[in-house]
Amino acid sequence: MGSLGRRYALRQLIGMFGAARILGAQNGQDSPPLDDALLEPVNVMEFGKLAQRKLDPAAWDYLEGGAEEEATLRDNIDAFKKIIIRPKALTGVGKIDTSLELFGVKLDYPIMLDPMGGKTCFWPNGEIVTGQAAARSKALYVSNGITELTKTGNGPANFYLTTNLGNTQSKKNLVRLAEGQGASAIVFTIDIFFYPHKERNFRNNFDRGWCGPGVPPRDSQGRLPKAATPERLHVANWQLDAAHVRTPTWEDVKELVSLTSLPVIIKAVLTKEAAEQAVAAGAKGVIVSNHGGRQLDQAGGTIEALPEVVEGAAGRIPVMLDGGIRRGTDVIKALALGAKAVLIGRPYGYGLAAFGAPGVERVLAILRSELVNNMGMAGVGSLKEIDRSLVRIRG
Repeated sequence: MGSLGRRYALRQLIGMFGAARILGAQNGQDSPPLDDALLEPVNVMEFGKLAQRKLDPAAWDYLEGGAEEEATLRDNIDAFKKIIIRPKALTGVGKIDTSLELFGVKLDYPIMLDPMGGKTCFWPNGEIVTGQAAARSKALYVSNGITELTKTGNGPANFYLTTNLGNTQSKKNLVRLAEGQGASAIVFTIDIFFYPHKERNFRNNFDRGWCGPGVPPRDSQGRLPKAATPERLHVANWQLDAAHVRTPTWEDVKELVSLTSLPVIIKAVLTKEAAEQAVAAGAKGVIVSNHGGRQLDQAGGTIEALPEVVEGAAGRIPVMLDGGIRRGTDVIKALALGAKAVLIGRPYGYGLAAFGAPGVERVLAILRSELVNNMGMAGVGSLKEIDRSLVRIRG
């Protein structure tokens, strides 16, 4: 049995014995009601532990892993620890207001849901399930796969995601699809054109195609079926990217802007220069993002890039941030450094993998609760009161 098979077998034993309480086999009783189990995690990271216990190891590595040595992934989280909150004293905080308006959408709190591929590796019909959870939680969701849900009138506020623009006709089709989903904006992700080296996936012989039907069951020896198109094909095969098709340019962004009345938001902006170019191209917003550390490694944490992107935007368009948000204090830090709102990916992925839609809702509720509580303790009663004076940076 290979190392992955042994890991799988060990986790199965942990699931039966060491994690008995989580799985409900305690004192000879049946599994506890979902509500009881759902309330056991008290923070986002504990949902991650539950997700890891539940998922196949290959699916967990797909959810949790990053590119190459995962330096960017670690920096996304570690960089927040360098930022210290400077609480305001005796400010008479009473009612705490976390509401805001973004591109004409009124939101109850500044935490939105990122797009995240491969959700069916974590939960059946994961895209729609997440959309349903977002709607019930009144959270905005960035997705291009929930038209079926929004047409029922029960979908969440949403931005439409695209990862490519194509020719003029493709852009027109994109606008039509975004409008059909009832989107309030179009988000163009600009860091996903080349295939990253996700070494966890390489070692697992992971096949992205599994995230349609879900990771297939293992055999009695703990082995997955042979992958048809394993990501591992990219190991030491420079030819796969050497003849890459032309990537989009700012001229493509300008054309998209000219074809729609919807605001266009550029996702994966990490520099002052890119923020300035986005403004010049007619974009109405940018998202500071490094794809959760899944694309270019050694790019640093998004919270480190935020100040220069804010400088480049110069108040002309709103700046948002994703990457590394795990606590309500992280949200405060991002807002203090100039973000209008934040987006989360892995955190709700943990909740989805552990409990489905209720897990997504619970993760959002915990982060929202932490945000409100920490705003009160920091002496601010509304998002408008959060500014650069509320934080300092170590060193």
